[in-house]
Amino acid sequence: MQYRRLGRTDLNVSLICLGTMTWGQQNTEADGHAQMDYALDHGINFFDTAELYSIPPRPETQGSTERIIGSWFKARGTRDKVILATKVVGRSDNTWFRDDGAKAELSRAQIEEAVNKSLKRLQTDYIDLYQIHWPDRPMPWGSNPTIYRHMEGDSHPIEETVAIMSDLVKAGKIRHFGLSNESAWGAMTFLKATEATPGLARIQSIQNAYNLLNRTYEVALAEVSMREDVSLLAYSPLAQGYLTGKYLDGARPPGARTTLFNRGQRYETPGAEAAIRKYVALAREFGLDPAQMALAYVNSRPFVTSNIIGATSMEQLRTDIASIDVTITPELEKRIDAIHLEHCNPCP
Repeated sequence: MQYRRLGRTDLNVSLICLGTMTWGQQNTEADGHAQMDYALDHGINFFDTAELYSIPPRPETQGSTERIIGSWFKARGTRDKVILATKVVGRSDNTWFRDDGAKAELSRAQIEEAVNKSLKRLQTDYIDLYQIHWPDRPMPWGSNPTIYRHMEGDSHPIEETVAIMSDLVKAGKIRHFGLSNESAWGAMTFLKATEATPGLARIQSIQNAYNLLNRTYEVALAEVSMREDVSLLAYSPLAQGYLTGKYLDGARPPGARTTLFNRGQRYETPGAEAAIRKYVALAREFGLDPAQMALAYVNSRPFVTSNIIGATSMEQLRTDIASIDVTITPELEKRIDAIHLEHCNPCP
């Protein structure tokens, strides 16, 4: 396993991060424990979850993934071996997150309620990285959309959010904080807010989608990562499994996420299937598993600190982790870029 520094912290996280969002719906508690055991044994020290999980979001399963991680910590005594990341939801019309039934927003009261509940479910007294799952301000779908539509609406000032997160750091409940589903403007505004007042906590990471079908992070945010030391934690590196080729020609394998939940519209846009077909064919031409090639590409980017994988079976988990041993050669990268230029970001 390789390790990279998280932002400007003293934490070195594994290049492969264990994503957990299926635990509590597609996967049982026992499945989650087995995956964490295997991941830890193979050098993965970084786990990512959220108060929202499991997926798809439902009131009856909200928080189930954190509870599964918490029961594993208690059973194994492994809290000190894991760098743990979780998230607070951004603004939402959903009312099941808060005790008073209010719609979710990033107010001080709601953030404090959220972190206290996460700590309890996770059976820990601190969170290593606390992330804002999506912005409080209205935004178009996708943090870097290829077609931008400006939106206005209620939101808490970013400066206020920085102050709240800084107080949580001072209280010892979180060690660091980060963003998710965020834009370059948002990231730089968070950094500017920190610089304006000495002693405030700095964002250390951004968790955004990044994969062969969606390289929009490279347009503006990659430079933020490199020059400002804000780590990209890449989610959906397999485009919800579409880059494996298993959904080509309308296939719906039993037990697969899109088969069960019909939530794959992000990767069913015009032009997506043509691009997927070419990436799958390229992997096979080079003698590679399509999933491992897609993951290895994400692993190879200098602005990626950790690649968040998710698996519903141990076979998938083994395949995904083994991507660490796949090399993207200059010739292969040139061929990948050629497909990208022909089918540029069909799934932002």
